[in-house]
Amino acid sequence: MEDLMPNSGRSDVRTVRHSQMLAILLVAGCRRVLAAERDGRGRKASDLAGMSNGKYVRIGGCVIARQRPGTAKGFVFLSLEDETGVANAIILPDLFQKNRLLVTSEQFLMVEGTLQNQDNVISVKAQRVMPLSITRAETSSHDFY
Repeated sequence: MEDLMPNSGRSDVRTVRHSQMLAILLVAGCRRVLAAERDGRGRKASDLAGMSNGKYVRIGGCVIARQRPGTAKGFVFLSLEDETGVANAIILPDLFQKNRLLVTSEQFLMVEGTLQNQDNVISVKAQRVMPLSITRAETSSHDFY
């Protein structure tokens, strides 16, 4: 790494390495907290593939991506990460309007709705969205509106 940054001092390289390590520890810590708090959050992301289409489920996790494509007619797509993987949620336009601030600002969310498995693309069509109080640690998501 030092060879790739010839004008940089050793302290700069240490700072980059330190930042990378902190990011890894934060993710690992959030996953441990999520695992410990599993009881009230329903299904793990890894459970969804084995469940039947149309089943009512509850999922929860750290919001890692929010998407609201202009071509999606007001639908919002969330990716929620828990200790086992990533679960996708679809927020209908009317539910988004009722919960706009919650959906766009909360770090951790719990979503209840109907499981959809279409051509092995698994998502939860949300009927209810709630904040999930896990930690005050700073997280970030990739938000595209």
